[in-house]
Amino acid sequence: MKKTSTRLADGRELIYYDLRDDSVRDAVDRRPLERTVTTSAVRHDVLLGDSVAIASHRQGRTYHPPADQCPLCPTEGDRLSEIPDSSYDVVVFENRFPSLAGDSGRCEVVCFTSDHNASFKDLTEEQARLVLEAWTDRTAELSHLPSVEQVFCFENRGAEIGVTLGHPHGQIYAYPFTTPRTALMLRSLATHKEATGGENLFDSVLESELAGERIVLQTEHWVAFVPYAAHWPYEVHLYPRRRVPDLLALDEDARTEFPQVYLELLRRFDRIFGEGEPPTPYIAAWHQAPFGALEEFDGVVREDFALHLELFTIRRTSGKLKFLAGSESGMNVFINDVPPERAAERLREVASS
Repeated sequence: MKKTSTRLADGRELIYYDLRDDSVRDAVDRRPLERTVTTSAVRHDVLLGDSVAIASHRQGRTYHPPADQCPLCPTEGDRLSEIPDSSYDVVVFENRFPSLAGDSGRCEVVCFTSDHNASFKDLTEEQARLVLEAWTDRTAELSHLPSVEQVFCFENRGAEIGVTLGHPHGQIYAYPFTTPRTALMLRSLATHKEATGGENLFDSVLESELAGERIVLQTEHWVAFVPYAAHWPYEVHLYPRRRVPDLLALDEDARTEFPQVYLELLRRFDRIFGEGEPPTPYIAAWHQAPFGALEEFDGVVREDFALHLELFTIRRTSGKLKFLAGSESGMNVFINDVPPERAAERLREVASS
C-alpha cells in the first residue's frame, strides 16, 4: 500500500491509498472553493446521559445528484469533483459537511472504488484488503487527535438507509466521547467480569454462539453469526476468533482472510430476498474500543473489548422495510419480526456455490 496525503482547494485533507507503490498523486484541486465553515457542536442530554451533535450546516449538503455530477467520482476534464485525480483505488478525505468538526471531533469520507456503479461486494479481495488498511490507518491517525475518544468506521448502503450519494463509499466518525452503545457494552463487560471472577463477556458470547444454531459462516480466523437477541430482521456479527480491541491489533492472518469472509457476507445479503430484488440496503458498523479513559467502567481495560463488525438490513421481507416506530424510537425496545434462527438459516441457504 502507498499512502499519499494532499489538500483540497478549501484546505481539507485528502489521502490516496494505492495498490501500486509507483502511483503518482500530484493532481491539484482546481475548484474555486472557500474555506469550509462548520457550526458543529456537541450537546449533552442530562436526562439520558448521551450526546447529540448539532450541525445545521449539513442542511445544504449534496443530495442525490445525477450520476454525471457525482462528487465522489474522479475528476474528468472540466467536470471537477472532490477527488482531483482522474482515477484512484481508495480515497479518504475530510467531509465537506461534517457532523463533527474541530473540538467536536472529525468526519471523513472513504471512497472504496472509482467505479460509480459498483458496490463493496463487487471489489476484488485485493481491493477489499486495501479498504481494511485504510480503515486501520485512519483509526491510528485519528486516535492521536486530542479531541478524539472513539473512532467509528461504517458504511451506509442504499437509499432506504438514507444515503444521498450513490457512489460506493463509507464514512469514519471520530467522536470526542465514548458512544452510548459502546458504553452499554463496557458496563455489561464490567458487570460480567465482576460476577464471574474475571471472565470476559465477549469470549462467553462467542463461545455460546459457536455451540449454537445461528452460525452463518466460520473460517480459521473469523466467525459470523446472527446474535441471540438480534434487533434487526437480518443482522450478522463478525468477530475475529482472537479477541483484539481494535483494527490496529488484527494480526496478518486475520487481515489476509478478512476480504474473503466479508465479501461473501455482503454477497449473501444481496441474495436474501431472491433473484430480481433490488440490492439489499444495509449498515456495516465496526465496533472498536475507545481510546479514552475507562475509569467509570470498573475493572475494564481496553484489551477486554472485542473488535467486531455488525452488518444489518432494515428490509424485513421483499418490498417491506422495518421502521423504528413507537416502541423502538420512543422506548428503545426493539421488536424483531424475523426469528434470529431463521435469519441465520436463510443466510446459510444463500451461500455462494
